[in-house]
Amino acid sequence: MPLDDTRRVVVGPAAEFPPGTRRIIVPFRGRAGIGLFNVNGTYCALRNLCPHKAGPLCTGRVSGRVVADAPPSGENTNLDLIRDGEIIRCPWHLWEFDLLTGRCLVDPKVRVKTYPVSIEDGEIVVYADPADLPEQPAPLASVPLSS
Repeated sequence: MPLDDTRRVVVGPAAEFPPGTRRIIVPFRGRAGIGLFNVNGTYCALRNLCPHKAGPLCTGRVSGRVVADAPPSGENTNLDLIRDGEIIRCPWHLWEFDLLTGRCLVDPKVRVKTYPVSIEDGEIVVYADPADLPEQPAPLASVPLSS
């Protein structure tokens, strides 16, 4: 099923959006906006609203995960940074989310909304969700003019 063109948001040329970059876009005067990220050559888009306490998620720090083979206070502990550039941390309460899937790393039952992203004629295009767009006023009823 083709995506609805009314939801189509052209962000800009893909050539101007190298790996490691991000941009907050606010389509159609949308509510929180959408964060667009280039994660190691893969484009992904998330709602700029943390599901924990509605913080500005997409303004948070992007990094990886630190894993250890033993408690960090122990001797000979190896700490490794994995998935660098794939994890975003909400600036309000430090909840972490996978940029590629929207999955929360703090609570696996929680997710942030993601949006389809495509490259069309060299342009990055995000398809917004109608629920994220501002409500449109009801059309005015037409009344016949009396003669």
